[in-house]
Amino acid sequence: MANDEYLIESFLEMLSAERGAAANTLESYRRDLEGFHEFLGCTGRTAVEATKDDVTGYLSDLAARGFAATTQARHLSALRQFFRHLYSDGLRTDDPTRTVASPKTRAPLPKVLTVGQVDALLDAARAAAEAEHDTPAKAIRALRMHALLEVIYATGLRVSELVALPASAARREERLIAVTGKGNKERLVPLSQAARAAMRAYVARRKTQGARTESRWLFPSHGDSGHLTRQAFARDLKALGVAVGIDPGSLSPHVMRHAFASHLLQNGADLRVVQQLLGHADISTTQIYTHVLDERLRALVEDHHPLSRGS
Repeated sequence: MANDEYLIESFLEMLSAERGAAANTLESYRRDLEGFHEFLGCTGRTAVEATKDDVTGYLSDLAARGFAATTQARHLSALRQFFRHLYSDGLRTDDPTRTVASPKTRAPLPKVLTVGQVDALLDAARAAAEAEHDTPAKAIRALRMHALLEVIYATGLRVSELVALPASAARREERLIAVTGKGNKERLVPLSQAARAAMRAYVARRKTQGARTESRWLFPSHGDSGHLTRQAFARDLKALGVAVGIDPGSLSPHVMRHAFASHLLQNGADLRVVQQLLGHADISTTQIYTHVLDERLRALVEDHHPLSRGS
C-alpha cells in the first residue's frame, strides 16, 4: 500500500497537471496535508485508514493551537479535495470529510470612525468650502466635497445612492428625501440642517458660475453616467483624511456609512430605525453595528479598568 507521502505527491501532481495549479497553491496544499499527516502519525493510521473523527480531531487540534477559523477552513478544504482524489482513484471507499462541518468564521467587523474623526473631516471640508480659491473650479469642488460629507453622514446613504442624488434633493425644504436603493426599494431619509445648507451653497455657486446648471444630477460630472463616480468621491475623501491625520486605508465612503449607523446606536437609536434608514432588508445585517459597540466596550474595559492591567 502506498504511503502518505506518495499519496500527497500524487495528489499535488494531479492538481498541477490537470488543474494547472500555481506553485504557491501547491505549496499551500502540501503544508496543510503534511500537517494532517503528522497528526495522523499519533494515531498510527494512514490517510487511507483515516476516519471522520481523525479529521474533526485535527481541526480541534488546530483550534487549540490558536489557528483562526479561516485557517481551519482552508485545511479542511485541502483535506476534502485530497480525500475525493483518493476516492476517485479507488484507494478509499468513502470520504471521511463528507459530513464534516466547516469551521464557522466570524465576519470582520466594519471599520468605524470616532465622532472626533468625523468632526475633523467635516470641519476641514467646511473650512475649505468657505475659503477663497484661485479658480472657480476649485471653489466648486470644495463646496461639493463639503456637501457630500454632510449628506452621507446625515443620511448613511450608500455611495451609489449618494452620487446619484437628483438635483431636486437640494431644492426642497423638506427634512426628508426619498431615496431609491437596492431592489428599487424606496425609503425616506432625513437631511440635517447642515446637510441642506451645504447642498444649497454648492448648487448656488454652480449656478453663479453657470456650471452644468441644467444637469438632472445634484453632483454632475462629464463622465458617461452624468454624475460624480464612486471612485472619484472615494479618492477625494482619502485625500481629505490624510489632511486631518486619518489613515487613508481606514477611510472610504462605506466607512462613513458605518459611522452614521454606529454613532446613532451609540447614542441610543433603536436598531429597527437604523435598519430602515440604511435600507437593510434583513435586520441581521444591521446587527453588525451592535458588535462594533460591544468590541469598543470590551476594549474600553481592558484599557482602563485597573483589574485588567497585567492580567
